[in-house]
Amino acid sequence: MRLVGINIPDNKKMEFALTYIYGIGPSSAVKILKTAKVDLNKKAKDLTPDESNRIKEVIEKNHKIEGELRQHIKSNIVRLKEIKSYRGSRHERRLPVRGQRTKTNSRTVRGNVRKTAGSGKRKVDLK
Repeated sequence: MRLVGINIPDNKKMEFALTYIYGIGPSSAVKILKTAKVDLNKKAKDLTPDESNRIKEVIEKNHKIEGELRQHIKSNIVRLKEIKSYRGSRHERRLPVRGQRTKTNSRTVRGNVRKTAGSGKRKVDLK
């Protein structure tokens, strides 16, 4: 099933299927289904065209999703860099932004860089 330009799994409940859309999490999925008056436990393949249209209208009216949301986030980061804020400088240097330590545990932001040397011994292939 396609909804707002994204493929949604047919065999999942709508409560969880909506979370496949970037920008919609579990709590906002429940809010969307309640305002569209659709049963939370209904599976995506069992939706009527009327129900899917109501869900689509609620999403388009009240939520930023996918490309629009990504663009908004990117513009916020560019603004932080332009005003030379601390968070902006952390983004520029590709370091953790939200106060995490960097002596250890910043592998994901730094791209899994391992700068420490090993034991110096080369591993010998066994025959």
